[in-house]
Amino acid sequence: MLMSNKSGFNWSVLLGAAFLMATSSIGPGFLTQTTVFTQTLLASFGFVILISIILDIGAQLNVWRVIGISGKRGQDVANMVMPGLGYLVALLIVMGGLGFNIGNIAGAGMGFNVIFGIDTVTGAVISAVIAVSIFLFKEAGKLMDKFTQIAGFVMIFLTLYVAVSSAPPVGEAISKTFMPDVIDPMAIVTLVGGTVGGYITFSGGHRLVDAGVVGQKALPQITRSSVTGVCVTGIMRIVLFLAALGVISQGFQLDPSNPPASVFQLAVGNVGYKIFGVVMWAAAISSVIGAAYTSVSFIRSFSPMIENNYRWFVIAFIVFSTVVFAIVGQPVKTLIVVGTLNGLILPITLLVMIIAAHKKSIVGNYKHPVWMSVFGVIVVLMTAYMGALTVINQLPKLFM
Repeated sequence: MLMSNKSGFNWSVLLGAAFLMATSSIGPGFLTQTTVFTQTLLASFGFVILISIILDIGAQLNVWRVIGISGKRGQDVANMVMPGLGYLVALLIVMGGLGFNIGNIAGAGMGFNVIFGIDTVTGAVISAVIAVSIFLFKEAGKLMDKFTQIAGFVMIFLTLYVAVSSAPPVGEAISKTFMPDVIDPMAIVTLVGGTVGGYITFSGGHRLVDAGVVGQKALPQITRSSVTGVCVTGIMRIVLFLAALGVISQGFQLDPSNPPASVFQLAVGNVGYKIFGVVMWAAAISSVIGAAYTSVSFIRSFSPMIENNYRWFVIAFIVFSTVVFAIVGQPVKTLIVVGTLNGLILPITLLVMIIAAHKKSIVGNYKHPVWMSVFGVIVVLMTAYMGALTVINQLPKLFM
């Protein structure tokens, strides 16, 4: 049972779910992506961030509401929409999560390398041990909630310090957010896919199901938690955008081999480089935890054996990702394939959730708002377009 308060719910769980979703999306790719887009679009990138946050909220509200009200995880909802569909969704989620977890482990190793100067593989192994230790505890869910909240706050406050130090043109950033010089649709689609794509959009919702925050009575809490998660991600994106904009506006050139690291270093010197290491590690390790937890949650209802040994499967997921990275590094072809899969997962899963939102056999007497469904369909179309482009542009590289 959850500890009760005036609203009947434990705010630690609600914040934990929000931060699990947020920190799952803020990984090594998030840091690089945000910096590169800022370099390309300058202050007009603020508009891209604004639109992507609005669309992210639309996607998350649809998914979290269906999961929360039905009290069922994504794969079980998909199987109720169409028998067998849940198994396909689970396969895509697990494959994508596993591939990206290799990159997350690599990012954690890189963070330790920057902070302490140790070998990247050694740093990755130490990080994996830390992540695994969380799931060795019986109360792993509560510990995961606390860890992701701490990681999220650390990333935001350290990056905010760098942003202030870089003295960004805030007035111009605000102006261009609402009146951009250029609008880049692909940048918007890429940000939406990176923030709520693949396993990420389900991470917080599945956490609430595990904690028992379900049913129509929990709708206000579900809504608040989902929006909070998107807002935390948005705040981190905005702060990093301002930090990069400040450095670029002063005429500095970013290192193309590691754009976000150069932002931190150019803004605050060598101390900034160490701060980048901490932010990189916090972003990567929290993404490792989120990817492992959510990916395994997509198969736990398929077998009593998995359900009863859930934490050990999460640990195995983390260990396997680490072993693959330690032995073969980041296999480029594998990452290209899972990147393509991740681009295709969101439109499939979100469309399934929108259909489920209107099926009484799944959500009972709940009436899903029309505007929310429209929002969701827009995100489906945009991310399907991005997924198609990814297939066309990325898959041929495997055979070059």
